[in-house]
Amino acid sequence: MASSKAFLDFIMDQLSSLRHVSFRAMMGEYVIYYKGKVIGGIYDDRFLVKQTKAAKELMHDTEIVVPYEESKGLYLVDNVDDREFLKELIEKMYEELPEPKTKRYGL
Repeated sequence: MASSKAFLDFIMDQLSSLRHVSFRAMMGEYVIYYKGKVIGGIYDDRFLVKQTKAAKELMHDTEIVVPYEESKGLYLVDNVDDREFLKELIEKMYEELPEPKTKRYGL
């Protein structure tokens, strides 16, 4: 099942206090970026984030979800109505996430 644009819009609105949040549509779902780093995505109208130490500490009883076959498990964010929680989650996760890979063209 593909995610709805309405749920994406809701999550993007919830994250609007953070500058530099963006998304990219990918096969009916949406990858979410913060300052150029992938933090997670919208899959089947669920907000899922990468497994980081900070995310685990803030959501210690969260469920791990595999959004599609052969993908890594992501944490399900249940508390999507709390803007302050989401801001804290994303800011703390950001420090632990790897820098984006640079694309090589040519040789």
